[in-house]
Formats: sequence, C-alpha cells, structure tokens
Amino acid sequence: MTYLKVLEGRARFDGQSSFQTWLFGVIRHTAADHRRRAVVRDLLFWRLGGEAAQAETAPGAEGRLDAAQQRAVLERALRALPNRQREVLLLVFYHELALEEAARVMGVGLGSARQHYARGKERLRQLLGMRVQA
Repeated sequence: MTYLKVLEGRARFDGQSSFQTWLFGVIRHTAADHRRRAVVRDLLFWRLGGEAAQAETAPGAEGRLDAAQQRAVLERALRALPNRQREVLLLVFYHELALEEAARVMGVGLGSARQHYARGKERLRQLLGMRVQA
C-alpha cells in the first residue's frame, strides 16, 4: 500500500527530512490508517448491538445467520442516511479512501466532506443504537 501511495503521488518527498525517515513515516501512517479503518469497519459490520463475540465464534449456520442479519441491519441503516453521508462513509470505510480522496471523488470540498462524514457517523450510531464508550 505504501508503494502504491508513492507511485501514485499520494505521498511526496519534500526534502525536509532524510528519504529513509520520510519513507518510514509513510509506512507508519499507512499502517495506522489501515489499522484504524479495520477497527472501524469491524465495529460497523460485526459489532452491531454488542454481539460481535457471538457472531465471530458461533460455528456453522447459526453464526452465518447472525452475520447475515447484522449486515442486513447495517444495510438498512445505511440506506436511511442522506445520500452524501452514505456516499462518504462508503468511500472511507468500504473503499478504504482517505477523507481527502473521498472529497475529490464526491466533487466537494474537504470541509464539506468532513461535515457529511461526522454527521453520517453520528446518524449511523443513532440508527444502530450503538453507544460510544468513553
């Protein structure tokens, strides 16, 4: 993923540090983004209503049924969101784009994308009845 970022020009060396330091920074940030997205995606897709452990460990058809039911609940909640909110959430979590990239794809400014993203996450939490742990 880091190699693709460099090749596609999404990560640019500006000469403010050594090349090695810059490259390790790009690797570190890429890994952190990947880890963060995986955690959030896991939260959204598998931990609806706090039943993640049961769905992940349930063997056989029962486990598959729980996962399918959770996906259906998530899909209904996503369909209930306004178009822009749904679009930015899908671009960020499903297509694994950075918020800046999602804004470009949507043809909106970064500030607008951030607003849709924040409001979409909050509305999705409300629709799914999820509680944010402090």
